[in-house]
Amino acid sequence: MSSYLSFAYIYDELMTDLPYDEYVEWVMLHAPAGRYPALLDIGCGTGTLALKFDEVGYNVSGVDVSEDMLTMANARTEAAGKSISYFAMSMEELEGFEEIDVAVIPVDSINYVTEEKAVYETLSRVYGALRDGGQLFFDVHSLCKMDEIFLNGPFTYDDGHVTYIWHTEPGKYEHSVYHQLCFFVEGQDGLYERFDEEHFQRTFAPEQYAQWLKDIGFTEVHVTADWLPEAPNEESERIFIRAVK
Repeated sequence: MSSYLSFAYIYDELMTDLPYDEYVEWVMLHAPAGRYPALLDIGCGTGTLALKFDEVGYNVSGVDVSEDMLTMANARTEAAGKSISYFAMSMEELEGFEEIDVAVIPVDSINYVTEEKAVYETLSRVYGALRDGGQLFFDVHSLCKMDEIFLNGPFTYDDGHVTYIWHTEPGKYEHSVYHQLCFFVEGQDGLYERFDEEHFQRTFAPEQYAQWLKDIGFTEVHVTADWLPEAPNEESERIFIRAVK
């Protein structure tokens, strides 16, 4: 799993177009804060989504494998005058939580868990952390996005402050992608610093995630795509999964 390293410090600038509000609305629709107060944000990154959940009334805790990301999350939370506890651990080693009402693994975070056994272990540990009736919400890249869309690179970005070149190639597993990013970030002295990041993601068919969840013991599994209340099709890009314990 990637540690994100220096990427943590420009992550928010690059992710301003992520639909965080829509994510909150999706969770609120099925698990309103008044009835499901304790929320665990797994793969919380720099805390942007955790704070949004806090603002609408959830009692939020966050987990991330990256110490750099959590440093940013703590700084953001303190600046907002909020109190959110963050914990450094990988999602497949999740422990120490119980009677959680809602767990979220947002923004394709679980796609960084690339071994089948580890994905199953992650979902199993989340199941163990939830109370009876608690709900898990997560999203993943579709097969189409992994096998076709991501491989249409390279991709480039330049806003005058941050520039990157993003190369992709098929990973060693089916439905996996190796990402190689080269960043140039402007410093206060006007000079640009280069750093490189490597990320590896893997996804599975929606039916596989659903089967794992059912095997683990979740009683309801709902699968939709691309923010629509409809089942995925061959051209869907992002798969959304909700499971009830």
